[in-house]
Amino acid sequence: MPTIDVIDLNRRKVGSVELRPEVFGTEVNGPVLHEVVLMQQAGRRQGTASTKTRGLVSGTGKKPYKQKHTGRARAGSIRSPLWRHGGIVFGPHPRDYGYTMPKKKAQGAVRSALSAKVREGGLLVLEDLPQSDGKTKSLAAILKVLGLGGKTLIVAGGDQDRLRRAAENIPDVTVIAPEGVNVRDLLLHDAVLVARRDLSRLEEAFA
Repeated sequence: MPTIDVIDLNRRKVGSVELRPEVFGTEVNGPVLHEVVLMQQAGRRQGTASTKTRGLVSGTGKKPYKQKHTGRARAGSIRSPLWRHGGIVFGPHPRDYGYTMPKKKAQGAVRSALSAKVREGGLLVLEDLPQSDGKTKSLAAILKVLGLGGKTLIVAGGDQDRLRRAAENIPDVTVIAPEGVNVRDLLLHDAVLVARRDLSRLEEAFA
């Protein structure tokens, strides 16, 4: 069973905790991680691109000129896709790009990403995460002492509106609930910071 050090706000070791092997000790499955990230990115697409077909562009429905004896190719509408300002053929229309995959497969990918973070030394367990005062300066000072200057994912349960407000103005710092941890965020951030009390919630969510 893998274990990890528990640290205080000065990054001093104050204990250790055993990690559940079914969550933090699984094999890293690269292809599945890739699949889940693609699914998440597809779900984030706006899908608002739109074009007008010949039935939507403005213009009369009258035949532009007679059928024969003009020396020109026959034409029935100025809204034809062949004409300038005409409709668009097979153009994009508003749509939802999102799709789903089996829940067990998605959860397995999260476990795989968490296991990779542990092996890379990117998981930090705090003895306790202090109540935030909502100020960016306070949170930045804590992260600096902990040596977290890169992309950091803070996993915090409960009402964390103040903590999220404090993190909004710090580039590359994201606050997320234990149940909301996902593959994209785990791979995007260099370090994952979680309090001991929230570690059990994280394990219960993905065990």
